[in-house]
Amino acid sequence: MATLSEEVDMLRRIPLFAAIDPAKLKLLAFASDRMIYHDGQPIFRQGEVGDAAYVVVKGTADIVVETDGGDIVVAQARENAVIGEIAILCDVPRTATVRANGEVVALKIKKEHFLSLMQDFPKLGIQVMRELASRLSRTTTELTEARRRLDALSPG
Repeated sequence: MATLSEEVDMLRRIPLFAAIDPAKLKLLAFASDRMIYHDGQPIFRQGEVGDAAYVVVKGTADIVVETDGGDIVVAQARENAVIGEIAILCDVPRTATVRANGEVVALKIKKEHFLSLMQDFPKLGIQVMRELASRLSRTTTELTEARRRLDALSPG
């Protein structure tokens, strides 16, 4: 079990939290839950209410979109990744299922603590926006390429 000091050090290594006052990170680490997930275990499921964001401390998790045609792995979250923030920022159901790929250690940050941190540290909000914009850009590129491939296969 990690000490509070080790949790704070871990949070400081995450680029998203690097500029935050260590005393505030200590409060965040204290108020957060360290979770361990085993291979294949869901961290959260698509469609659930988002009550927390997660920081992947150790391991890799698959981000899976569940469709009528089966599950599609759309990305992977690696160490230091923040996941689950879309549902708490937008008050929408979870947009994907996130499943442990091997053992995953994650820090669960409750919605109210995450939002409070963003209010106290506007730079954190900007970093979150940049990360979400980057994900949207990648998704748009991937969808555009998939559409080109589909169009190329269609008899014209």
